[in-house]
Amino acid sequence: MNRLLSALFTGLLAVFAFQGSSMAQDAGNSGTEKQIQYEALSPWADVDPIPMRGISPRLDSLKGKKIGLYVNTKRAAMPMAKSVDKRLKEMYPDIQTTIFQSTEPNVNEIETKNKEKFTAWVNDIDAAILLVGD
Repeated sequence: MNRLLSALFTGLLAVFAFQGSSMAQDAGNSGTEKQIQYEALSPWADVDPIPMRGISPRLDSLKGKKIGLYVNTKRAAMPMAKSVDKRLKEMYPDIQTTIFQSTEPNVNEIETKNKEKFTAWVNDIDAAILLVGD
């Protein structure tokens, strides 16, 4: 409640200060009226020049596919990946899996030194499963 009242008071103070300065300017104009003009700004950023593309379609089946398991840096992520790998191979014996382990916490892999390795890994798989060890 105190924050709300403080914000309200600050806003009112700013309005009165603005009005006071415009009155002082009007007094200096000695009778000539000054028109105030406002510019409306858009809250939206500039349009990204990269064309948008939709989400990749779902795979009909995992039979014979190559599935990538992306593992983050958390402690439980790798054991989870091994478990998912084992279960996928039990369900689909002809499936191939490959694991890519993230190198840095809280950084997009595309922004690390492994950018080329990650891009090659992504281009070599049919689908990916992200394993976050939380």
